[in-house]
Amino acid sequence: MVIDARTGEVLHAENADTRLHPASLTKMMTLYIAFEAVQRGEIGLDDVVTISRNAAAEPPSKLGLRPGQKIKLRYLIRAAAVRSANDAATAIGEAISGSEEAFAARMNRTAKAMGMTRTTFKNMHGLTQDGHLSTARDMTVLGRHVLYDFPQYYNLFSRRTADAGVATVSHTNSRLLSSYRGADGIKTGYTRAAGFNLVASAERGNQRVIATVFGGRSTASRNARVAELLDLGFQRAPTQVALRRPTPPDYQSVPGTAGKTIRLVTAVRESLRPQMRPVSAEQPQPVIVAMKDDIEQALQEAQTVQAPAPETLQTVAMGAAAPSASITPRIRPAEITQEVVAAAAVPEATPEVVTRLSTSGGRHWGINVGRFPNRHLAEKTLLQTALVEMDTLDGSLRKVVKRSGGFDANFLGMTRDTADLACRRLQARQVTCFMVGPPPS
Repeated sequence: MVIDARTGEVLHAENADTRLHPASLTKMMTLYIAFEAVQRGEIGLDDVVTISRNAAAEPPSKLGLRPGQKIKLRYLIRAAAVRSANDAATAIGEAISGSEEAFAARMNRTAKAMGMTRTTFKNMHGLTQDGHLSTARDMTVLGRHVLYDFPQYYNLFSRRTADAGVATVSHTNSRLLSSYRGADGIKTGYTRAAGFNLVASAERGNQRVIATVFGGRSTASRNARVAELLDLGFQRAPTQVALRRPTPPDYQSVPGTAGKTIRLVTAVRESLRPQMRPVSAEQPQPVIVAMKDDIEQALQEAQTVQAPAPETLQTVAMGAAAPSASITPRIRPAEITQEVVAAAAVPEATPEVVTRLSTSGGRHWGINVGRFPNRHLAEKTLLQTALVEMDTLDGSLRKVVKRSGGFDANFLGMTRDTADLACRRLQARQVTCFMVGPPPS
């Protein structure tokens, strides 16, 4: 299959919808999700990944990782993109989703959101597995998304060699990159069941085409066929055409996923309320001042309760003496102030004042909706998120914070409950979100 990458127009197709084994073309999706996870702040390029026994046991091609070994995500990405390392691909999936099954589910959700209608992923590396199938058309669609959705990472696929942390790895298709003018990627794949597969992209002048071949009999014959298809693409593609980038995956359109809440481990699962302090029968009934953000309001309310005769009680202002004709409240303002501010115990003869100034109610919380490579993208995401989730984010402060790994997009000035609700609602829309608590006192 051949398409004009600038518009997605099909220039040639032959058996493009036949479901076949994709082999390591699968790693395009693994890498796409890794790029997406980094952009959304789920994981950082310099985050250290611990290699599992499952990842280390993958057959070649591999980087040679050992169980328990620690390595940065950026090196795993390079190994999977350039060397097509199976152990690196498995480690990437486990680091992002926790298990092969969970990551495969995310791969399938992303594939459906891209319009890859005849693809089913069962693993993150592409080794032959029953039901793990795709088509030339779907893989061409995926290749175009990799190219245009994450151009900042696309150069990985044209590197002849790359530093993978523990070793320098060489590209699996240096021959085509070296022999075909304008070729700059994207991904090879081979297993006995699949044959020799390739999704290739090339650019000449203003033209860019993508060609896909499944089931080649050898590296040489596959590369020759891809070169023919690329030539055909350049002949048929117009020299000048308006660029129409592919639409990013629409996860809301995927049946069975819209409205699903995904809870991150960093999100608060339960918001506990303070319990009233038990009071013995001999002690006077306590005055409860609960869940107040405004201390002054709490003090005023404490002064006006528990009075013996409400119909004759005159309000006593903060710090002012009551007129002699009025009934003096049983709790004096000075004692209340001391209780609230200094948390000192009051004498036994004085009613106990229990103050519970809520950290949940205070607007000291926030949420993070991702880490981005530049400030502009972070600010754009904040604005888009605010428009999507106006109910809970209304009145919050949008703030971009520069970190060593990028720019954090935060909403601040929220209560704990509102932040938790906002995160749950955003996660239901497939938006990455975790809560940001107040600084330690």
